[in-house]
Amino acid sequence: MAIMSMMGSNAQARRAQFNRESILSATPARLLTMLYDRLLLDLNRAQAAQLNQDWQVASDNLLHAQAIVSELSSSLNVEAWDGAEGLFAIYVYVQNALMSSNVHRDVNRTVECIGLLEPLRQTWHEAAEQLPAQPMGARVGGELGYA
Repeated sequence: MAIMSMMGSNAQARRAQFNRESILSATPARLLTMLYDRLLLDLNRAQAAQLNQDWQVASDNLLHAQAIVSELSSSLNVEAWDGAEGLFAIYVYVQNALMSSNVHRDVNRTVECIGLLEPLRQTWHEAAEQLPAQPMGARVGGELGYA
């Protein structure tokens, strides 16, 4: 049994190392799409947990989603392009909706946030595909309106 546990730990360590390397080698545009992908994963997990009344799992995922939205909003350069202020307003709205969803255990608020963010996720993926692959030192994130 101890050997199986060690094998599981080694697999987790290798997966964590791979994730770290993926993040460190990603372009700013790829980092942005990775954040959106994780954000939607968290929200879908939260929704499923809320529907199953697994409040701790729902809360954990909603809190992580809030942290991602906070990162997205704090790194957004609202002066970079005309739509940035509108995007910032969406982030503020979603942040408040996620808090409400968590406090009131309201799956409808979670679903609302998914509905607002999924089209943005798709749009950022499309925008990132239009940019040439550039190393981390390049200002691809700046081109997308992120610092």
